[in-house]
Amino acid sequence: MIEVYSWATPNGHKVHIMLEECGLPYRVHAVDIGAGEQFKPEFLAISPNNKIPAIVDHDGPDGQPISLFESGAILLYLAAKTGRFIPEDIRGRYSVLEWVMFQMGGVGPMLGQAHHFRIYAPEKIPYAVDRYTNEAKRLYGVMNRQLAKSKYMAGFDYTIADIAIFPWLRSWKNQGIDWNDYPHLKGWFDEIAARPAVQRGVQVLADRRKPVTDDKAREVLFGATQYQQR
Repeated sequence: MIEVYSWATPNGHKVHIMLEECGLPYRVHAVDIGAGEQFKPEFLAISPNNKIPAIVDHDGPDGQPISLFESGAILLYLAAKTGRFIPEDIRGRYSVLEWVMFQMGGVGPMLGQAHHFRIYAPEKIPYAVDRYTNEAKRLYGVMNRQLAKSKYMAGFDYTIADIAIFPWLRSWKNQGIDWNDYPHLKGWFDEIAARPAVQRGVQVLADRRKPVTDDKAREVLFGATQYQQR
C-alpha cells in the first residue's frame, strides 16, 4: 500500500494520475495547505520542503518502506517500480526526462507565478501580470511546436512527461491562454483529458479544495507563515 499525502493541486494530481494509470493500491491523506497542515511535524518528517505531494511506499526497495517528496521524483520512482510510462532505451528515457525537467523547471514555476499575479495577488501589478502571462504563452508555444511533430510530449508513447505536464494546463483560462493559438497542444490536451485514469486522478480530493478567498488562507499560503523557520 502506498500512502499519499496530497491536495487537489497540479502537483498533487500528477501523482494521483500516475497511481491510477499504474493501478497501484494507495490511500490518500488530505493535507489542507490553506489551513497550514503542510507545516505539521509529521508531514515535515516526510516532506521537509513543506510541499505536497509526498508518499510512503510500505513495499519499497528490498521490501522496506520508503518515503519520497517532490512530484517529479515520485513519478520517476513509480515508473521504475512498475516499469511503465518511461522507455527502457537510453535515448527514449532521456527524451522523457528532458520534458519532465521542462515541467519541473519551467511549466510549474512559471504557470504558478502566472496564477499568483493574475488571480491571488492582493495588488494587480501590470509588469508582473504581463511578464508571467507572456511566459505562459511562450511555454505553450514550445509545447505546441513539439506536438506538431510528435504524438506525445516525448515521442510516440504516453509517458510520465505527459502526466507531469497535463495537470498544469487545466487552468489555462487563469493563465491568459487562448487555445486557438495552440491547436496541436489542444488536441493533445483533449486526448489526455479523456483517459479514464486521468479523469479519476483529477477527482482525487477535488471535493475538498476551496477557493483561496479568506485572509487566513492567503496568509498561510503567501504570507509570513510560509517563511517561518522550522
